[in-house]
Order: sequence, then C-alpha cells, then structure tokens
Amino acid sequence: MPGLDQVDVKRIERILNIVLDESRPPVARCRLLSTGMAPYHTLKVTEDLAGFKGCLACGNCIDVCGVLTREPRRLQRTPQRTSLALEALVGEDCDRCYNCVLVCPQVDTTIKHYVVNTHLVEGMARLLQRVDSAEDIFWAMES
Repeated sequence: MPGLDQVDVKRIERILNIVLDESRPPVARCRLLSTGMAPYHTLKVTEDLAGFKGCLACGNCIDVCGVLTREPRRLQRTPQRTSLALEALVGEDCDRCYNCVLVCPQVDTTIKHYVVNTHLVEGMARLLQRVDSAEDIFWAMES
C-alpha cells in the first residue's frame, strides 16, 4: 500500500527493476518514477509546485557516492551537485550501492523501501566481491 500521495511500487516494479539493474546511478530515474514534490514538503511559494520532479541540487547523492569518495578528482569536472551530474561523473563505474536513491529527498519512500528490501543485499554482496578482487590484485602486486 503506497503512502500518502506516493507511487505504488507494484505498478512500476518491472521498470524499476530495469533501472536498478543498470550499471549507472539510478537516483535521477527513481526521482522521475516518484510522485514529485508535494505541497506539504515545502514552503508555499507557488501553486505549481506540486508534482515538481526536477532535481533540487541538494548534493546529497554526490556526497554519499562511494565512487566519488574513492576518486575525488572526478568532482573537479563540474561544480554542479545534481543527480544528472552524478550520472555524468560516475557513469558505468557505479557500485550500485543505491545510497544515492536512499538519500534523495524527492524519491518516494515506497521506492526506497523497495530498494532496501529487494536490491540492497545484492548490491552490498557485489561491492564486497569487488573489494575482495581489489585486495587480491593488491597482494599479488606486493608479492
């Protein structure tokens, strides 16, 4: 059962799985699948605010990205702090940890719960596998 004015994940589950299985940051597409900024999320500034799905440029997704934490030089390519900048900076190097989705204030809670319940364990297992591979390479180079 979706929350107050939030998307019913069962209706978009097929497309959501496609988005989450791609090797690129999913936050922008998850935001677009969400219901958008509701009037009760903000100060009332205009009548047109309800349903707004544009990135707020809060930078939360940039701040939690593991790829950008490991390789901060990528951040020098742009001063923008948007989800689309995240996609451009990370591209197919995404760890698929889904932290960007979880911290985005515009992704519906129903989608966040779906990610945690269905994809988070798989993503962490993939990340651990990559870390183990990197350690094996490191120790082979030391020998």
